[in-house]
Order: sequence, then structure tokens, then C-alpha cells
Amino acid sequence: MVMKKVVASVMAVVTMALGFAGCGTKDTKKFIVGFDQDFPPMGFVDTDGSYAGFDLDLAKEAAKRMGREFVAQPINWDSKDQELKTGNVDCIWNGFTISGREDGYTWSKPYMANNQVVVVKNDSEIASLDDLAGKKVAVQKDSSALAAVNDNPTLKATFGELVEMDSYLNSMMELEMGSIDAIVMDEIVARYEIQTSGKAFKVLDDAVASEEYGVGFYKGNTALRDEVQKVMDEMAADGTMAKISEKWFGADVTILGK
Repeated sequence: MVMKKVVASVMAVVTMALGFAGCGTKDTKKFIVGFDQDFPPMGFVDTDGSYAGFDLDLAKEAAKRMGREFVAQPINWDSKDQELKTGNVDCIWNGFTISGREDGYTWSKPYMANNQVVVVKNDSEIASLDDLAGKKVAVQKDSSALAAVNDNPTLKATFGELVEMDSYLNSMMELEMGSIDAIVMDEIVARYEIQTSGKAFKVLDDAVASEEYGVGFYKGNTALRDEVQKVMDEMAADGTMAKISEKWFGADVTILGK
């Protein structure tokens, strides 16, 4: 009986040790980045089936400098909080707007500026925000665009209908087919998609809101945030961040350290 108790105790200690070792391996060996795979040019599925994008390139370089294995983990955007809470991802790095979410996450410093803009067809009669009166306007679910619209109740009240969609790519297809009249979305994404797809769309001059992008971590995870911030600062200082920006946008559009 005594021997059985000793064996059981030893096994319990070994099990705990292995459990801690497993946690340590996850924490120190991998950098799992959550992203929306339908959000070009920040993160998306490339023609060869691989994951690509400006933010993913930044995150991959950060992981390399931290000595971690980079893992791109596509998620449903409206499930991002649960993904962080359960530890399925280490951070959200995907055109993630800080404005309006300041208290919901532990944030990196802003590294990029962005506007929420209105996209319409080239031949649309809509030329300003006032022209959205009575129109069917789309936004992505749980997005900064939705927050921007909700923060402008006067504008929102003029819409004929506000439609929440799963992705901006689906919204653009609906706009092309004429089932919606306009989309409120990130300017960076809108201009990139219009440029690369050749769609007959335009961006209105009037912005709905201005904002900044950051890397979002689970609330209180300052240790990982500080580790990532350190290498982001290095990337900004040595020109790597600018180089990655130029690859995707033809210019340095980043703001970190400036």
C-alpha cells in the first residue's frame, strides 16, 4: 500500500512537470497570430493557398527576432475575444483598430494610421456622406467600421438599412451586384482591393472616422506585449518596417517612432 502511494505521488509530480513543460513550450517556442483571412492586404489567402499580408509579414519578422516559430492562425473576426481568452492565439495582428477598444485589450503602440471610408460604384450617385440617406449600407460584423457608424448616430439614422456582413470581400461582391449601395470600411483595405481587383469602385473624400492600428493582446498580458513591442521598435528604427510597408503599399505608411 505504501509503495502504491509513493508511485502515485511520483506519477503526479511527473505529470505536473510535463504539464508545465508543455506550457513553457507553447509560450516560448511559438508566436500564434490571429487574423482575418479575408482582409487584404493585412492578412489573406494568397493564390497559392498560403497566408500572406502586410501584418503577417510584420508578425513573421517579429517572431524571428524573438526566436519563436511564427504561426498564422485564421479566425472568425467576431470570435477574436474568445480566441485570445482561451489562448488559441497569442495576439490579434490584422488591421486591428485601437480606437474604441482601448480598455478591452493590452495594446502595442500604434504602428499605422487609417480612416473608415465609404466605398461605392464609380457610377453611383453617392458623392458624399449626405447622399447615403435612404441607402443600403454594409459593414463587417464586429468591425471598426460598425463602431464608427454607431458612434455617429446622426449619420446612421439617415441610412435606409445597415447590413452587417461576414467579410468585406463579400460586401464588395454584393456592391458589384447592386444588392447594396455602399460599404463603410478601412481605407487601407479598400484602396488595395480596388487597385488589385480592378473593380469599378471609388472611395468618397469624406471619412467617417480616423483611427490607428495596433497589436492586441489578452487584457493583462503585458509580458508578451512588451516582448513584441521591443522588436517592433527595433524594426521601426532599423528600417525593416518601412521596407515591408514599401513592399505592400509602395511607400512607408507606418507611424511607429515618427
